[in-house]
Amino acid sequence: MSIKNQFGKKGWTPDRITSLKDKTFVITGTTSGTGYEAAKILLSKGAKVVMLNRNPKKSEDTIATLKQELSDTIDVSNIRMDLAEQASVKKAAEEVLKTVPRIDALMCNAAIAQVPKQTLTVDGFESQLGVNHYGNFLLQALLYPRIEESKGRIVTVGSMGYNLGIKTIQFDDMNWDQNYSPNGVYSQSKLAQIMCVYELQDRLKKAGKTDVKAYACHPGASRTSLIKTSGSLVTRFVWQIMKLTPMVQSAEKGSYPELMCATEDDLDQKGFYGPTGRGYFKGPVGECSLEPHAKDKTVAKKLWEVSEKAIGLKWNL
Repeated sequence: MSIKNQFGKKGWTPDRITSLKDKTFVITGTTSGTGYEAAKILLSKGAKVVMLNRNPKKSEDTIATLKQELSDTIDVSNIRMDLAEQASVKKAAEEVLKTVPRIDALMCNAAIAQVPKQTLTVDGFESQLGVNHYGNFLLQALLYPRIEESKGRIVTVGSMGYNLGIKTIQFDDMNWDQNYSPNGVYSQSKLAQIMCVYELQDRLKKAGKTDVKAYACHPGASRTSLIKTSGSLVTRFVWQIMKLTPMVQSAEKGSYPELMCATEDDLDQKGFYGPTGRGYFKGPVGECSLEPHAKDKTVAKKLWEVSEKAIGLKWNL
């Protein structure tokens, strides 16, 4: 199942990160879980971190906690953004472009999962696709010019859930009006995110843009609040029990794959990165195998075009 780990038996760890002084990372969803841990590790290495979160109070508390744990001198700030609202994403991106002169990596970490009943965003998208896919797709498109100027990276945090639903994109009913299921649509949203990473790589190559790199990774099974915020009562209960078992790793370890993709030199973009243990739940971080349907070129190309149409914006490659 696992490909030989290029980082040795223990896999990739943040010990490999040297000083990140003068580097800037923009991260979504940092008030808890893997996003919080990623921000903390980057800040501890001297980086500047710009957080994009929807809850200003939680963001303030997060900044206070980070300063308490690290130092008052860390360079961390928050810009309000709700991925469920395209207008909010546009406003936040405008603010980032105005105030953040360089982006070494945009880390798309925020997501929602297992929403019990079909819910639509204000823009009329099914909520899991609206947040996890369309919200991130729009953010990446808007910040792309700054990332390109900075010769930076786009890191998409996917999920092994991409492989738990249908093995393609349901183009004839993107809102899942007919066959909504919490897990099925979560899987679809993560598949869409991952497919667009490899499609972006192809488009960058075709445009001769080799300075920007795009990576896909997954956090494995980590102790985070993801299910707690959006899952049904039963799903939340089962997950709370699972979190107490050895099958699940810490949120800090869950942050390693995205940190690796954001900082590691000469990392092959074609890979899919995460914990490499049984079922890819936990274990040494390295390259994981990706099922062929996640790289289906015909579907990916169509998904990209459908997504550009949905957000009303063409990427400026």
